[in-house]
Amino acid sequence: MVSEQKKISPKERRTFFYTGARWIAQILFHTIGPVEYLHPERIHVEAPFILVSNHWSNMDPFLAGYLIRDQEVTFLGKKELTKNALLRALFRHMHMIPIDRHNTDMEAMRACNRALKEGEILGIFPEGTRHHKGVMEQPENGIALIALRAKVPVLPIYIHSKYRLFRKNRVCIGQVLKTDDLIAQGVNRESCETLMKRIKEAYQEMIQEVADGHS
Repeated sequence: MVSEQKKISPKERRTFFYTGARWIAQILFHTIGPVEYLHPERIHVEAPFILVSNHWSNMDPFLAGYLIRDQEVTFLGKKELTKNALLRALFRHMHMIPIDRHNTDMEAMRACNRALKEGEILGIFPEGTRHHKGVMEQPENGIALIALRAKVPVLPIYIHSKYRLFRKNRVCIGQVLKTDDLIAQGVNRESCETLMKRIKEAYQEMIQEVADGHS
């Protein structure tokens, strides 16, 4: 009789590369590229959940996931990053799920669902690419489908601008978006559209919070 495969807990998934990247980020965020987090207390959401962030640069996964200390975040990233063998190995150890942005990638969708089912935190940049004008104006609605099928909440994070050295960088943590009421309605186009509307509204609120706090 074949024994069942041991389930790996989020804490057991810690890797040398992820830990090293966190240490580098900690040094940068407290020295030559300081980061101010608004409402850091909102980050304390019980996993599994989906962490959503707008996208400016390659530093965004570090900015979005930095405050999460009890486990490592699994980010969804463009497939092009894994073409090189060395980078492919690196991103695998960083728990990245590669996705084909130009086609319906069912393998990536299944990997996302599996990660959430195993109690992980899934990080997604639903704008699909780096945006420099507007924030979450046309996010990919696949995030709503993943969240509702996995029955998990969504935590939005707003990165105010592209990360820069020798200046203060600002990141706002939003209110967690519960999905229980939408799940009760069933996973359909209407419930997905409602969740996407809530995500967009959350970003408008965070943008205003940053403006009010630093006018």
